[in-house]
Amino acid sequence: QPAPLFMTPGHLLDKFIKDFLQPNKDFLDQLHRAVDDICTFLKEDCFRHSTTKGGSAAKGTTLKTGSDADLVVFPSTLQSYTSQRNERDKVVQEIRRQLEAWQQKTQFEVTFEMSKWKAPRVLSFSLKSKNVNESVDFDVLPAFNALGQLHSGSTPGPQVYAGLIDLYRSSDLPGGEFSTCFTELQRNFIVSRPTKLKNLIRLMKHWYKQCERKLKSKGSLPPKYALELLTVYAWERGSGSESFDTAEGFRTVLDLVTKYQQLCIFWNVNYNFEDETMRMFLLAQIQKTRPVILDPADPTGDVGGGDRWCWHLLAKEARQWLASLCMRDGAGNPVQLWNVPIELSCAVSDLTNLAQIMGSNINFWVMRLWSFLVGKHYSVSGGSHVPTRRGQSS
Repeated sequence: QPAPLFMTPGHLLDKFIKDFLQPNKDFLDQLHRAVDDICTFLKEDCFRHSTTKGGSAAKGTTLKTGSDADLVVFPSTLQSYTSQRNERDKVVQEIRRQLEAWQQKTQFEVTFEMSKWKAPRVLSFSLKSKNVNESVDFDVLPAFNALGQLHSGSTPGPQVYAGLIDLYRSSDLPGGEFSTCFTELQRNFIVSRPTKLKNLIRLMKHWYKQCERKLKSKGSLPPKYALELLTVYAWERGSGSESFDTAEGFRTVLDLVTKYQQLCIFWNVNYNFEDETMRMFLLAQIQKTRPVILDPADPTGDVGGGDRWCWHLLAKEARQWLASLCMRDGAGNPVQLWNVPIELSCAVSDLTNLAQIMGSNINFWVMRLWSFLVGKHYSVSGGSHVPTRRGQSS
């Protein structure tokens, strides 16, 4: 039975993560074997098309309990974002039919989770070896292969996002509706990070789960992915070291949660201001109600969400935790807070007005002005931070 995190002193957090959150090697081996078996089934028996591994299993942030494996399959029938939306339920039904037949000739038992949706976008099931007690939970998501054959280490061209932005602007679809198309980029954003940062992400996910159990009846919390990105941002700006103090990182992320009304965060690793369509779209995105946290793989996906989720509930919980033993070192002293920039100084609407007036000729001058306004915060570690508008409440 895990020791209560709230009562764990800051200098013992690494031990807490090792003892209670990190999965053991046997479980990871079983997980990877199961993922490989399902991938082989999807590629060879079911669709004969490519799959991409996602979720915590692919990123290296799996928890000892409650983690699942996300697999995105790219059937040739899904030729566009629109066809993904209209036809994915048929693909889900076909995968289920094939899985039911497949389990008859393997050593696995497959238990399906009933969806509450008439046209489900995901097939959820548990895979259990007939020889081992533990099971692995899977989510299989059909998607349009928007990235095509993206070479390892390369980034998508602006044309990849052009159709997505057009569809987003011309419909009432929520941002991030097609983020599954960019699972590979989401995975790559995390998987190359230092092991200790992945452990801090594990700690934040464990904290989030505790909050979720306590608060789920009071309102809809922001997605766990938002907290994951906030953890990366805090580390990039506040530390950058591979051997940081975990308690300091924990305190810093919780402090950022309490300041959610000031957050506007994005990264320029997969998209940036160079393309005019993307530039105008990003300028609009970063003016939305705070918090704004753009998915580094999908610029339409604002996982901060402004008023969409109950950040105030998570912030209230974070304030209580900032008084916990986790925030004190072995001598009982408060742990340090990383110096992560959050400012109330720049009116980003000025840039938008400039863009509307000057059109496609603004690239050079916008970047010069942007760099001047944001200073050193523009491109550290491939990330970008934009201060909130003057006079906005905090």
